[in-house]
Amino acid sequence: MPDLAAQCLYRQAPVYPAAARRRGLEGSVRLQVALDATGAIDDITLIESSGSPLLDAAALAAVRRWRCEPARVDGQPVPTVAVQRINFQLR
Repeated sequence: MPDLAAQCLYRQAPVYPAAARRRGLEGSVRLQVALDATGAIDDITLIESSGSPLLDAAALAAVRRWRCEPARVDGQPVPTVAVQRINFQLR
């Protein structure tokens, strides 16, 4: 599956939840994202949890705001499915 970020021109980073920061939570979330033929996000499925509902929800919320270009086959826009990993690390 292609990487979603390569298809999305507008990608806002997720907001690190304050409660997760206070608890020192870190993790990685992996999402499967279905795009329709216009590039709009049609569906998002959590395929690998960070182990924290707070981080998972922040990743889902961020990707829902992304704006993507449609995939193309022979120059024609088509629906596609891509994956995206979101990492949360305290610095």
